[in-house]
Amino acid sequence: MSYHHLALAAKDMRAIHAFYEGVMGFDLVKVEIGPSPGGGWAKHYFYRMGSASEEAGKSFIAFWEMHDVPGSETFEPNLSRAAGLPDHINHIAFQARDIDDLNQRRTRWTAAGLDVFEVDHNWCRSVYTRDPNGNLVEFCVTTGTFSDADRARAIEALGETEPHFSPPPASNQVHRAS
Repeated sequence: MSYHHLALAAKDMRAIHAFYEGVMGFDLVKVEIGPSPGGGWAKHYFYRMGSASEEAGKSFIAFWEMHDVPGSETFEPNLSRAAGLPDHINHIAFQARDIDDLNQRRTRWTAAGLDVFEVDHNWCRSVYTRDPNGNLVEFCVTTGTFSDADRARAIEALGETEPHFSPPPASNQVHRAS
């Protein structure tokens, strides 16, 4: 089961649109416009994350453009900063189909003028950049498998109060915008 959509507030909807459709390659497919409970009104934009014929095409990322909504003048759109946490904690990770797709996403981001951080986490590979809200966004592809030992280790960690660190990433590198 996947989620239907993730909804986030936006400070600059034009910048969000340029990024999520132009750079990420997602399609704007729907907008809902109406009054907001508590005052003001909003536009709710939905971007399909894959083609309509594939599983990813059944999931969306959505953004709110708020007008006269109480609190919308001063909110922090970066999820981690709004929570008072380091930027890497709350982030949005999208599925890459395979390593070739991941590499194409990295190239597309650098060509769009974005710096990219790439990490081989030993069981998945990821590329990261920032969206116009300042949120860390990621494309990730699973490269390993999960064993009974992996699950047992995860269950064991639930009760631990002292860290037992995982092996460090196999590699990481920064790709500068081209």
